[in-house]
Amino acid sequence: MNAKAPMRIRGVLAPVVTPFHADLSPNTEAFVEHCRWLVASGAGLAIFGTNSEANSLSVAERIALTEALINAGVPSSTMMPGTGTSAITDTVELTRHAVQAGAAGVLMLPPFFYKNLSDDGLFAYYSEVIERVGDSRMALYLYNIPALSGVPITLNLIERLFARYPTVMAGVKDSSGDWSNTKAMIDEFAADGLDIFPASEALLSDALAIGGAGCISATANVNPGNISLLVKTWNSEGATALQQKVTTIRKIFQSVPMIPAMKHTIAHWLEDDAWRVVRPPLMAFDETAGAKLVSDLEEVGFDMPGLKVGARA
Repeated sequence: MNAKAPMRIRGVLAPVVTPFHADLSPNTEAFVEHCRWLVASGAGLAIFGTNSEANSLSVAERIALTEALINAGVPSSTMMPGTGTSAITDTVELTRHAVQAGAAGVLMLPPFFYKNLSDDGLFAYYSEVIERVGDSRMALYLYNIPALSGVPITLNLIERLFARYPTVMAGVKDSSGDWSNTKAMIDEFAADGLDIFPASEALLSDALAIGGAGCISATANVNPGNISLLVKTWNSEGATALQQKVTTIRKIFQSVPMIPAMKHTIAHWLEDDAWRVVRPPLMAFDETAGAKLVSDLEEVGFDMPGLKVGARA
């Protein structure tokens, strides 16, 4: 192993939505511009997360999009790429590329599809990836999203990996949807240096109060400024109202299919219908659903300040 690990990334991160052209190829220019806006709004970039349609992207597409960000001058220190796949070789390739590019960390799903996996099997998987990458700059964040992966990340597994790889293990994103589980992770590991991120800003104030690192939230794609402000001011006067505001916006998006909803929202505020494109099997919002979403958001004062209205890639 070699070189020095990058500085830890904390606060709010967005699992960046991936724009596509009409032919379903990645829209690289729009992707770069959206990432620039997110960083300028105070958010880090959890590119290739669930809401990035990551599992609909090839290894080559993920690497090319990462290279595009770096070539455009987006700091690699703001990035936590998702690199977890079911194939060890693909995970190693994506992880090695992210680490060598200087990413602040990698967010790694467990191998999905296989069910009823033991902690021994998962430990062997993560260990194999860590050993094959073989780079001390690697900062590994486990991604717990059992409702979709079918593979829970247990406290026992976290403890075993942290004990074996204390300089590689950096934290966990907990998308279990269970506050008691997130709280248990923070209570158990935050004091020892692991950064625990809930997957919703609705839990942000509660998590920060007990040592959480921030949140990695889908809706940071569309509301990064307010969520970032809450990270900075969660224990100050006015934070309760801000927490209520971001939670209200989150609930609107949770009530509909989130990926098409966020893309429709960006398309509306950017005045660029190309942003509505999703890769099958997902489907874009129809006109009626989209109009209701925009109306619900406008009713609660939602806006996307700083977005380049009319910009098209």
